[in-house]
Amino acid sequence: MSKAIFSIEQVAEELSLHPKTILRYVSDGRLKAAKIGKQYRILRPDLEKFLGRKLDKVPNTTISRERHTEASCVIQIDAISKQTFSRLSNTLIAAVNSRGTQENSLRVDTLYQEELGRMKIICIGQLADSAELFGLIDTFLKNTI
Repeated sequence: MSKAIFSIEQVAEELSLHPKTILRYVSDGRLKAAKIGKQYRILRPDLEKFLGRKLDKVPNTTISRERHTEASCVIQIDAISKQTFSRLSNTLIAAVNSRGTQENSLRVDTLYQEELGRMKIICIGQLADSAELFGLIDTFLKNTI
């Protein structure tokens, strides 16, 4: 199992340290890690090199058996004015923020390409939440001249 991959949290738990301490080790270059998306992953050989010893056991690597589904998409809307973009963007962000903080919250980002009159909406979240967002966008666009 020399190719096992660990999260910052798993390493912190194994070493009885705070995850921020492990992140500092990674930032300082003391512990080699690969950034995948927004998270770091540490290979077992790199962790063993950092520790100066072989690991006796594999840190907690249990696989979650709870099903989780998530959608990530980019929605493109052409022929949209900057004013309409601004209104829709504010509506989406307000809708997402009104949901409160949830463990698997919906994440939305928007951008506007003025020279093309094009809006892009980046959405990441659970399927039902994403579907609600799509419905909101559809309703907004149908009611906008």
